Amino acid sequence: MTQDRALDILKTGANVFLTGEPGAGKTYVINQYINWLEAAGMHVAVTASTGIAATHIGGMTIHSWSGVGIKDFLSPADLDAIAGKERIVKRVKSTQVLVIDEISMLDGKILNSVNKILRTIRESEEPFGGIQVVCIGDFFQLPPVTRQGDIMTYAFMSEAWLALKPLICYLSEQHRQADEIFLGLLGSIRKNQIEEDHYTLLSEQTEIGYEDVEPTRLYTHNADVDAVNNQKLTELPGKIRKFQMAGKGGKPLIEGLMKNCLSPQMLELKEDAMVMCTKNNFEVGYVNGTLARVIEFESNGDPVIETTDGKRITMQSTSWEIAEDGKVLAQIIQYPLRLAWAITVHKSQGMSLDAAEIDLSKAFVYGQGYVALSRVRSLEGLKVLGMHPNALQVDPLVVAADVRFHALADEADEAFEAMEPGEAEEMHERFVVAHGGKVPDESEVEKAKKVLEHTKKTDTYIQTKELLLKESSIKEIATVRDMTEQTVWAHVEKLAEDGSVTMEQIRHLEPVNWGDAKAELFAAIDEYGDDKLKPIYEACDEVYDYNLVRLARMQWQLVQEDNGDEQPF
Repeated sequence: MTQDRALDILKTGANVFLTGEPGAGKTYVINQYINWLEAAGMHVAVTASTGIAATHIGGMTIHSWSGVGIKDFLSPADLDAIAGKERIVKRVKSTQVLVIDEISMLDGKILNSVNKILRTIRESEEPFGGIQVVCIGDFFQLPPVTRQGDIMTYAFMSEAWLALKPLICYLSEQHRQADEIFLGLLGSIRKNQIEEDHYTLLSEQTEIGYEDVEPTRLYTHNADVDAVNNQKLTELPGKIRKFQMAGKGGKPLIEGLMKNCLSPQMLELKEDAMVMCTKNNFEVGYVNGTLARVIEFESNGDPVIETTDGKRITMQSTSWEIAEDGKVLAQIIQYPLRLAWAITVHKSQGMSLDAAEIDLSKAFVYGQGYVALSRVRSLEGLKVLGMHPNALQVDPLVVAADVRFHALADEADEAFEAMEPGEAEEMHERFVVAHGGKVPDESEVEKAKKVLEHTKKTDTYIQTKELLLKESSIKEIATVRDMTEQTVWAHVEKLAEDGSVTMEQIRHLEPVNWGDAKAELFAAIDEYGDDKLKPIYEACDEVYDYNLVRLARMQWQLVQEDNGDEQPF
């Protein structure tokens, strides 16, 4: 099925499973659909099965969005507790389209629980409470992670999936690999028809066919990745440049973003370090997986990289967000880079690599071999370091399901092909109008796309925090940012209120001999509360100026937050 046909089907409001081989354009299609929905005035919730996948699409995990958390099974009491949370209820009731990315890694038991939650909150017997559900992914890739002793269930085997009855959009275009022999190998893996010739072909991949390209090594275990990257960086001469990630928003959401972002919280680089871009920026000229070398640093610290095709790019920090209804709930800022001598197969999912050395000697789950091999564009960019006898196996259940998916996709394609001219457009209009929207024209879609991009840009508070993390004083920040000191204090207060800064990150703002003053101010806050500054100021006989009262209130609030209960991301 073509990308245009899949987009046509999505716009009808039907439940859809959007699938296809790596490089088929699944991410492109869903981004086009989200832009169209936003322009139409529809409320779309963008989620994913894992935190890493969620950072790629600017959403949150389906576990966090739905309130299901890490529970495989919901008791009636659990269901009542979730349905009693105002934030979850408001979110679910306002949603008209739910996107779930990387569906292959979501256990069917979780999908069943999400279905129960949505039906309960929306008071509807329809699957998922009657909202459109779009599942995206490829079941040949990594399967759900389960606790030891638990039985894994694919999403397509769940009761919720059967009730959903999604139309299958199986994308057939290929935008990553053009090597026919390599495509034949990957196709054979998907059919579980691996023969001796395929192992022979891979055993012959002993050298990378590109000159002046140091490939990324893919390992199945984190320990191997960390050892290689640390050793390689240490071996390089010169000074290490360190870049601390910044964040803004609710503390649990920020921690989740940081944990799952492919760029590290503390990025350490040197000149000549091998790096990989961790985000797409087509305008500048890099994508998630682009390999490069750090060739120098600008005077402001920005790394300058040279890609494998000789293009020089001055990298600038970018953001990863969790957004809902056009509002950014949490945001982190870092350079979209990571050391790239080595990376895990798990974190490589979704990337396109120019060249890779792959060690599958410890492959331990279905799909790992396929995910690793399908990251590269051709056999020329592949070197195999080791191969477990079962590394290329895929689950027979997935093979059988895939045959059915192909047949159902053909049926959907033929049905839409047979429609009268304008019939699909009428279906689009009925879907949008039924939800209070309006079918947008191309200019409106483009405008919505720009608005979405704008909401993801670094805001003024993040700029202040970046300076704060460098231990700049209030006066220094005010000078650099060309604003008053009072405005800077207001920014710092806002960051503390959102949980975007820690006690340690504002400690350098403390004056000399702060201990006694803080104790007196804390006592005043305990007695008069933290709503207003004036009662605290007057309770201390006006000895401390309002900025010190502000600082004490921020620290007092951070102490309360640290003592409180936090929900996991």
